[in-house]
Amino acid sequence: MRAALFDVFGTLLDVYSVQALAERLFPGNGARLAQTWRDKQIEYTRLRTLSARYAPFSQVTREALEFCVAALALDATEEKLRALLAQYERLALFPESLDALESLRAAGVALGVLTNGDPPLVRAALDNARLLPLFKHVLSADSVQAFKTAAPVYALGPQALGMPASEILFVSSNGWDAIGATWFGYVTFWVNRTGAPLERLGTAPHATGRTLTDAADFLISRLR
Repeated sequence: MRAALFDVFGTLLDVYSVQALAERLFPGNGARLAQTWRDKQIEYTRLRTLSARYAPFSQVTREALEFCVAALALDATEEKLRALLAQYERLALFPESLDALESLRAAGVALGVLTNGDPPLVRAALDNARLLPLFKHVLSADSVQAFKTAAPVYALGPQALGMPASEILFVSSNGWDAIGATWFGYVTFWVNRTGAPLERLGTAPHATGRTLTDAADFLISRLR
């Protein structure tokens, strides 16, 4: 393998870093809002894909937030909603992300991202995290009007890199995403930061670790 594709939201960038602002805006509710927002966001991507009712990830993210503040009975003004949504362009970088990516690039690995995010959001988030120059390919589900785990999304990788999925490492911190990529045919690495149990879906990622450093070490060991 000489190429690696990374999920962005939750893998390179910490989606739960919105909690700090959420806590300032809604004292006592920051952690709960961050968690329910992420859960509803993923749920909406699946429902829209299953029902062929695609909307850009930015819209899905806003609609999920609107639902969650209503469900939690929070006093959410338009100003507060916009402030939280703006955080998706400024998500915190996991501390090992930059070093892990640079080690792979130094080893001659072609790097890209394969994300549900729509291109303006993804590029802004990666640019603010100073990661964008590391990636030759920024592949978005928006180009096929569906979200992971739909096969056309995963097919973007082999199409862009000009090699079969079996020669590409796919890295995600979302267990369901790693399994979806495994089904498609990638070699997969699950960054299981929280020690979560394996999803019961009849298969497993090819390797698992706690950090992106573990994923980089896994691929580099296979280059030798």
